[in-house]
Amino acid sequence: MAILAYGVNYRTAPVTVRERISVSEEGVAPALHALTEAVPSLSEAVIVSTCNRTELYASLDPAEETLIPAWFSRYRPVGENELASMAYTYWDADAARHLIRVASGLDSQILGEPQILGQVKTAYELARRAGTLGPELNLLSQVGLSAAKRVRTDTDIGRNPVSVAYAAVVMAQQIFTDLRNNRALLLGAGDTIQRVAEHLTEMGIGGLGIANRTLANAEKLAARYNGVAMQLTDVAHELHNYDIVIASTGSTLPIIGKGAVEAAIRQRRRKPIFIVDIAVPRDVEPEIAELHDVFLYTIDDLTDIIEENVRQRHSAAKEAEQVVEDGAAHYIRERRAHHGQGLLRNFRTRAESIQSAELEKALRDLHSGADAEKVIGSLARALTNKLIHPPTVAIRTASADGRNDLLEYLKTLYQLD
Repeated sequence: MAILAYGVNYRTAPVTVRERISVSEEGVAPALHALTEAVPSLSEAVIVSTCNRTELYASLDPAEETLIPAWFSRYRPVGENELASMAYTYWDADAARHLIRVASGLDSQILGEPQILGQVKTAYELARRAGTLGPELNLLSQVGLSAAKRVRTDTDIGRNPVSVAYAAVVMAQQIFTDLRNNRALLLGAGDTIQRVAEHLTEMGIGGLGIANRTLANAEKLAARYNGVAMQLTDVAHELHNYDIVIASTGSTLPIIGKGAVEAAIRQRRRKPIFIVDIAVPRDVEPEIAELHDVFLYTIDDLTDIIEENVRQRHSAAKEAEQVVEDGAAHYIRERRAHHGQGLLRNFRTRAESIQSAELEKALRDLHSGADAEKVIGSLARALTNKLIHPPTVAIRTASADGRNDLLEYLKTLYQLD
C-alpha cells in the first residue's frame, strides 16, 4: 500500500469548482464510507475540505489510482475531465511533504494563516470517528502535524499579521499586553468587524461592545461574542468605558469626533485610548491624533505594517521549507521502521524459540543428574551456534558472490571492525 494525497485548491480550481467538490463536516463520514466501498484496496482515508481546498489522504494500492477521480465525479457534481485538468496527486514522501505544507500554512492563500492547522486536526478526528483512520494515516498525522507545528514555532511564518482585522488586534495587544484587563468597542457589524471580534475573543478580551446603525445587527454580533450592543448614536456617551476602539462602518461622515474623545479622556483621567480606523471614508476625525493619551491608526498605517509582514513571511517561508523537507524525510524513515516491525517480530520470535528449546534441553539434562558445569557449557555453545548460523551463511555467500556491499553492511551490523 502507498499513501496518496489527491485534491484541488485555490491555485488549481476556481471557486465554482471548489464549492461543488467540497464536503461539509456532517458529510465527511458518509463520504469516507462511500469511498472505502468504491475503492477495494482503500481502508484508510481522511478528507480535508475548506473554502480553499478539498483534499483526500488515503492508503491504497497505486494501481487503483484512477478509481479516486471516478469516485469524486460520481459522489460530487464534478466531471472527471474537470478534475483531470485541476487535481494534483502526491504519493508517499511527496504526500507527507504536501500535508506538512498545508497544515503549517505554507500552502495557504494567506501565507502562514493559523486556522488550517486546526482544520486538518479536525479532519483527522472526523476520520477517526468514521472508522477510516488506521496505522498508516495515524503515522502520517503524527509526523506531519508535528513538523507543521515546528514550522509555526521555529520560524516567523505566522508571527506577523497579514490581515487588516488581525493586524489591528495584534497592535492593540502590543500596547495593552494583557487584553483580559481591557474592553473594546467595535463600530460596525460587517465581515471585518466580525473577524476583529473573533480575534479579540480568542485573545481573551475583558469586554466587548458592538455599535451599529442598525441595532438588530449589533445585537446579533454581540450575542455571538457575549458583548454589549448599542447604536452608533450612543458611542459618544459610552466611549469612556472602552480602552480600544476599532471602527469599520459604511458611514460617509465621521462617527467619532475630536470633542467626544476629549470628553472621554477627561472621564478616564488620562487613561489612554487605542483607536484603529479601518474604514474608508474614515469613521474617526483625523484631528484626534493630535490629542495626548490617544493612539490613532488608520487603514494606511495597517497596510504598511501588513506589507512589511508579508515580506517577512515570505522570507520565513524559505526557512520553513527546510523544516518541511526534514519532516518528510522523518516520515519516510518512520514508515520504513513501521513496516519493519513484522520482520523484527519474526526475528525475535525465532530467537526466543531457539532459546526455549535449548533451555528445555538443558533443564532435562540437569534433572537427569548431568554435571551442571557441562550442561551450562553445552547450552552456551548451542545457543551461540544456532544464533550465528544465519549470519555465518550470509557472510560466506556474500564472499563467494563478491557482494562487498553486503559484507560492509554485515561488518557495520555486527561491529566487526
